[in-house]
Amino acid sequence: MAKTSKNQNLHDASKNKNDEFYTQLYDIEKELNHYKNHFKNKVVYCNCDDPRISNFFHYFSYNFERLELKKLITTCYKNQNADIFSQHDSEKAIYLEYDGNKKGETVPNPNDIGIKPLKEDGDFRSKECIELLKEADIVVTNPPFSLFREYVAQLIEYDKKFLIIGNNNAITYKEIFKLIKENKLWLGYHANKTFEFGLAEHYARWERIENGRKIGKVPAISWYTNLDINKRHENIILYKKYTPEVYPKYDNYDAIEVSKVADIPIDFDGVMGVPITFLDKFNPEQFEILGCDYDVKEGLLDEIKNSNYVGKFDRGYVNGTRLYSRLLIKRR
Repeated sequence: MAKTSKNQNLHDASKNKNDEFYTQLYDIEKELNHYKNHFKNKVVYCNCDDPRISNFFHYFSYNFERLELKKLITTCYKNQNADIFSQHDSEKAIYLEYDGNKKGETVPNPNDIGIKPLKEDGDFRSKECIELLKEADIVVTNPPFSLFREYVAQLIEYDKKFLIIGNNNAITYKEIFKLIKENKLWLGYHANKTFEFGLAEHYARWERIENGRKIGKVPAISWYTNLDINKRHENIILYKKYTPEVYPKYDNYDAIEVSKVADIPIDFDGVMGVPITFLDKFNPEQFEILGCDYDVKEGLLDEIKNSNYVGKFDRGYVNGTRLYSRLLIKRR
């Protein structure tokens, strides 16, 4: 059995612009179980999925009545055959529409699924797919990681609600972090986790074979959404008291270093630098995100610079030691 290095599949996909990571049904179920109240009478669009085999289509079609959906639409890039691992060698594609079982049964009937041809290739940026996007209320899918910035930008442009999967490193993209800071995007219930994905046949590294498919582990995966969830309103429980000895000030910032989210002091009202894992527990009613270290570097947070410091303003330094990237936050 071939084994996967910790994140080799992800690196390979980024390098080769190959994003064939197929989401397992149990990962979809674990996250989507928290969002039932968002889907009543809504049109759901899965625009990066083979519609006949996609686990996103499976989940929504089998839960159509329970979620009280209005319609389900799925499209796939350059694919007209039922092989989930298509080589995308067709210049055209199909899309599926499903608006429930006409006989009132809980299991989808293939005769109720409308299969329609697309004139274009099914790319989410194509005119046809944008027209389907306009019809949708909520987009739920696993988009290509290499196109994550462009994909999210399109969702924002068309003012869509969404729940999508992405690499946790996307937090550090300027375009994505700006949306997080503006409370236009946040992390879902499962963030910075290792996911098992179905992999295309040509992947050389994988963990196991399941139902004839290669399965591989990919670390640092998160759900991203702009749907309001209970988790987003839960305060981080704080119990530690501030002391200068425990929480040193940065050499170059007028802020203190907090190396663990659990160690955020309960009684400090100034600026704090925290790891990006803070976003998994971020409640905008409890904290304000001022920015991050590259904002300081680009002159967007001059007010927290130490004017007496002679050196770089890229990342935070404590006693001359350059630290990992930090978010800069303040208590509400």
